[in-house]
Amino acid sequence: MFGKKLINQQELLISEGASMSYQLTGNVDVHSEVGVILPTYREAENIEKLIAEIENLPLNASILVIDDYSPDKTAEIVKNLQKKYGNILLCVRPEKSGLGTAITDGFKIFLSLKTSPRFIVTMDADYSHNPKAILQLLSSMQCGCGVVIGSRYCRGGRTAGWPFTRKIISRAANTVAKSVVGLRLNDCTSGFRCYSAGFLREAIGSLHSQTYEIQIETVKQALLRGFGIKEVPILFVNRKRGKSKLTLAEVQSYISYIFKTVAYGRKR
Repeated sequence: MFGKKLINQQELLISEGASMSYQLTGNVDVHSEVGVILPTYREAENIEKLIAEIENLPLNASILVIDDYSPDKTAEIVKNLQKKYGNILLCVRPEKSGLGTAITDGFKIFLSLKTSPRFIVTMDADYSHNPKAILQLLSSMQCGCGVVIGSRYCRGGRTAGWPFTRKIISRAANTVAKSVVGLRLNDCTSGFRCYSAGFLREAIGSLHSQTYEIQIETVKQALLRGFGIKEVPILFVNRKRGKSKLTLAEVQSYISYIFKTVAYGRKR
């Protein structure tokens, strides 16, 4: 287990790399093999238990929570957990700014550390993704692989608890991405992933997504740069606590990105 001692809180402003200047608290000298990014907005019901389960994994890991100023005090819970665990970083942004910017800010923060992780995992903070499956993603990373996707739609993958409309939206989003953008993957839109730091260092300057289209943008960059992409089966469980954050504006942003990619010759 990594970092169970109390730490002295350090505060700095991320002014280079992140999309804005934010306050980052925690031990920025943390040294870990794996970095886990948890974008949060109103996840007070889930975040403490989720972090505890990640902490109990047999990993040398650090956890970065990117919170968009949750009104339910998600960030306050994380600050209290920082007193117990020495490997938690917290970045609080002044407003809800989109999943894409949260993930890219998380990438930039981890890559800017004195000793950055070799692998960076992204996952939902609502228990849709089983923390134990992080080990499965990591075991599939090999030399030359840039992205491992926790796939709901490859052989062995599945979803549980989704309403029919959510299934249709997800399948449609994947069909559009595969046929219009030209991705030969079973699950293009899963947010449960492991990235190599080597790939992210090359691609970070080309990541500009605001919302869910970040999932398409990262795999496109991996393909353009010759990095391998793998899929491993996972069980995706519909959230049991809290409410879905998906908005109509984010769906529109995703569709817009898909067709802009086509208009620009699939090079973005």
